[in-house]
Amino acid sequence: MSDFTLLHQTLNQRPRPEDVVELLLPLLRKQLTRAELALLERAAASSVRKNTWHYSSMPTEFVRPVGAARQARKAAELFAYPLPATDQSDFSQPAQVAILLGELSPRLGKTVGNNNYRTDRLDRAGRTAAGLRELSRRRYNKLFRGLRHLEAKLERLSAAERQREFQLVSKHSFAHEITAEDLERDLFSAAFVAYYTARCNLRSEFTISGQQRPYDKVADMLFRRCRGPQNGALRRWLGAVAEAEAPANPTNWPMLAQVYPAPEVLAHLTDEQKGQLLGRWTALLTDLAEQLRVVWAAGTFRRESMVVKRGDDSSTWNVTAGAWNKARDNWLNLLHALGLEWVLDDFCPGKVLRLMAADVVQWHRSTGGQLDPNTQVWAALPLPWEVLGNTTSCGRTLVAAACQAAGLDPEKSGWLAPRPHGIAPLRPTPELVHGVSISNPYLALILRQNKVFSGKQQFN
Repeated sequence: MSDFTLLHQTLNQRPRPEDVVELLLPLLRKQLTRAELALLERAAASSVRKNTWHYSSMPTEFVRPVGAARQARKAAELFAYPLPATDQSDFSQPAQVAILLGELSPRLGKTVGNNNYRTDRLDRAGRTAAGLRELSRRRYNKLFRGLRHLEAKLERLSAAERQREFQLVSKHSFAHEITAEDLERDLFSAAFVAYYTARCNLRSEFTISGQQRPYDKVADMLFRRCRGPQNGALRRWLGAVAEAEAPANPTNWPMLAQVYPAPEVLAHLTDEQKGQLLGRWTALLTDLAEQLRVVWAAGTFRRESMVVKRGDDSSTWNVTAGAWNKARDNWLNLLHALGLEWVLDDFCPGKVLRLMAADVVQWHRSTGGQLDPNTQVWAALPLPWEVLGNTTSCGRTLVAAACQAAGLDPEKSGWLAPRPHGIAPLRPTPELVHGVSISNPYLALILRQNKVFSGKQQFN
């Protein structure tokens, strides 16, 4: 397996950034200055291969939904339908289940989606007309239930897959959609994307001092190597004579824009490329707004504080809110890159606040902290799905007034302009159990298995 193949796999996984650096070192060692190499080696010092335990308790995959294999194989058994013995028939994807339903439903004279026991089942005359005369009522009902259960599972699986997609976007934008061919176009572009994606995928910590920012010293060094004619391996490989004939900057900017759509990256894209990205983020905002609306309608959230309470679907809300804020930030970046800031005069849906655990809020208050002023802005503005649905309006003036009332700069706080960021210090990835840092990965595994820090009662 090639080094680029391993790098590409990390984009759909959740490795620790240090372990990504371990993959990068053999690729970049001869292309770096001594200072740059020393920085990478310092980052790799806490990788799994080099740490004391040679082990990490942190899962390296995003959780995948439980597939429909059980329901699909039962339905196929009931209909005596032979399933192909290939890896493509594991029914982990909604499309696979939909194909099977399309094959089985006509055999019962059933339309996919018509699952009402009272109105959608065929009577004796209907079964005769459908060529099912030999099928007893009891047998027909059993087959009908099998298809109904399979369709219900398809609906749950589709919702879970959509939520997983939102989780990926909330972490690393569109990194999981990058192809292996795109990654192989340029060494330093691939290195930055792989490392920065791993940093974006870091898990949240139980803290009141803020989460780690993904753009750290290693990310900055790799990004600097992507900029300008000094990019990459090309100068060192070709030498000074051949350099004049080589492309001045082979950086794969469109790929970088899928993960890190900062103004400096977008400046290298054509207007057509920026317009395509703007369309993708706008479409995603529409999907996210609908999901937020559904979760909001099903709950009774405290909008003024956003402190979670029993019965709130905080997991779904927080994942969707994180994806919304990521998509909105990138949407703002593209509006500014295209010179379309005037759109915000009349159309500026706000950020979405996550639900906060009551113990974190109490911890914050015990240290003298106050309610996040962004919560006040969120509570004052129209709900984002109402703005996208054209049931109410929200523009620059309204957002600016809400920010000023909360004591926030509307641009620096990210409500009206792309948020600037600094360079985070280099810091080893902690072993976390429900957000709590544990020094020993084996102890972390035991604590996780026993649901310590999960908030659940373990002992009677």
